[in-house]
Amino acid sequence: MENFIKTTVVALKEQLGKDKVVLGLSGGVDSTVTAVLLHKAIGNNLHGIFVDHGLLRKNEFEQVLDFYSHMGLNVLGVRAGEEFLAALSGVSDPEQKRKIIGRMFIEVFDREAHRIQDVKWLAQGTIYPDVIESVSVEGSSVAVKSHHNVGGLPERMNLKVVEPLRNLFKNEVRLVGKTLGISAALLERHPFPGPGLGIRILGEITQEKVAILQEADAIFINELKQASLYDKVWQAAAILLPVKSVGVMDDKRTYEYTVALRAVNSIDAMTADWVHFPYEFLSKVSNEIINKVKGVNRVVYDISSKPPATIEWE
Repeated sequence: MENFIKTTVVALKEQLGKDKVVLGLSGGVDSTVTAVLLHKAIGNNLHGIFVDHGLLRKNEFEQVLDFYSHMGLNVLGVRAGEEFLAALSGVSDPEQKRKIIGRMFIEVFDREAHRIQDVKWLAQGTIYPDVIESVSVEGSSVAVKSHHNVGGLPERMNLKVVEPLRNLFKNEVRLVGKTLGISAALLERHPFPGPGLGIRILGEITQEKVAILQEADAIFINELKQASLYDKVWQAAAILLPVKSVGVMDDKRTYEYTVALRAVNSIDAMTADWVHFPYEFLSKVSNEIINKVKGVNRVVYDISSKPPATIEWE
């Protein structure tokens, strides 16, 4: 991987020169490795933009910005949660939610990028599986996949695209990141969807529901780490269901939400098997969530594999 890094950095220097480049960062592996490679090539002419759409995990915005700051990257953090939640108000259909989040991301990213003068390039963390999945029946390939959250930006902003990882698989990207000295805590993070908690809150999204799910998800992930299970799971998540049920808390009747826990192992995300956690672990997580998260009185565990079920619920 050292040879790949050297040749890629040299090629990026020749390709970009002193031009300015913008990159949408997510805190994920692909965009982070892309950022570090570009930073080695062009320094602060790389302008990273990390948009908080209000649907991130608990404290994720601050944690990711802190990661990037310690890596010396030039990154602007943009809080836009109120704008996204306003646009999503009253919307329950999952496909409509995805489209609204994607459209809003483009609008916010475009607005912030235009504050930077003389930008010539848009960088993307596209990797080889993305390229393969983008091939149409006729054999042509689209330049940007919608799940990158930047679909339409190159044309809208009249920018050229640079994709330094487009010939690598995910495991190779992680090896590049490790060689570059990127923290294992960041490289080994579970995949997180672009729409964030927006597709883990079934039904209408509200600030109250976001807060509930952030707390439940944080407990689940923390318990996985405490039990040394996090690195043995490909992806884990909590999902807030649009279901309320009767419960008892402190000898009083409650009528509150249900949280579903989802954990799978997969190689390529095309198929996935649910994780067979010990009952004792599931019991502890359930008790922690019910006792500590106001608004939840029932926890269930998803034992569906893909196919037929998808990894995310929406």
